[in-house]
Amino acid sequence: MLTISRFRPVTMDDRDVFSRHYAQYPPEHSDNLFSNIACWNHFAHYTYAGHKGCLIISSTVQGVTTFRPPIGPRDREVLLDVIDLAVREGGERPLVLVDEPTTAWIRTLFPDLSLQPDRDYWEYVYLTRDLARLSGGKYLSIRRQLNRFVDRCHHTVEEINPGNLADVRTFLHEWCEWKQCNEHPFLSYEKDAVIFAIEKFCELGLEGLAIRVGEKIGAIAIFEELNRETAVVHFEKGLPDCEGIYKAINAETARFLEHRYTYINRESDMGVPGLREAKMRYHPHHMVKVFSVARDDLARLV
Repeated sequence: MLTISRFRPVTMDDRDVFSRHYAQYPPEHSDNLFSNIACWNHFAHYTYAGHKGCLIISSTVQGVTTFRPPIGPRDREVLLDVIDLAVREGGERPLVLVDEPTTAWIRTLFPDLSLQPDRDYWEYVYLTRDLARLSGGKYLSIRRQLNRFVDRCHHTVEEINPGNLADVRTFLHEWCEWKQCNEHPFLSYEKDAVIFAIEKFCELGLEGLAIRVGEKIGAIAIFEELNRETAVVHFEKGLPDCEGIYKAINAETARFLEHRYTYINRESDMGVPGLREAKMRYHPHHMVKVFSVARDDLARLV
């Protein structure tokens, strides 16, 4: 029987555990990456357990616990163990981030189970060359904004490295003052997440770019490999001093990654007003869809 007592809090010491497991079973959704878990641990209070060759991840946000499907070999008994635990310990929708391949597998086992689309957590995936080149009429408005930035703002682009991490921290504190992070709970959590990413930048195996306008950093992007074909951008931040700087950091990141990855995953919009429209303007190639299941529906299976 799988019990909550078998779960342990995720710490930086667990990176190798996740890396070894994901070398064999790459995650479909970026929320399962160790770096995302580590950076957002203060918000989601992640725990995990190994169970019959599978990795089981749980999180607790504002007192509500959810579980993710087992990551590993397809095993009906392991899935039922997770479902049973989710029913006993989880909230109203205790099984979340069920990706499409797992959804297809679950439907072969339980064809009557209702899996509901969790649109706020669908991830946007773009062709890297599209974001790098911005060709064609559908990117006309974005190209205009980018050209205005290039014409008006003298800038340089540099990789984030130990030599400029202090400048990046200064930029992030300035960004938070502009956004008034401390007055908005979620932005406050995001501030802590991105600062953690910078503090553990090398340990987490992250990469990044910074745009410097004059002597001052005006925008950053932090990213890493999701799988052999896809890079994922975890954070993208910019100051309002130069119009179009977000378009610039987006394009520079894509150019930097173009010859290494076919796709760029720019994560989900989390239901944030305006963010969905902004991500759709870049015309995603496809979405990483995820689903969730209500506890009452799961309870019928155990």
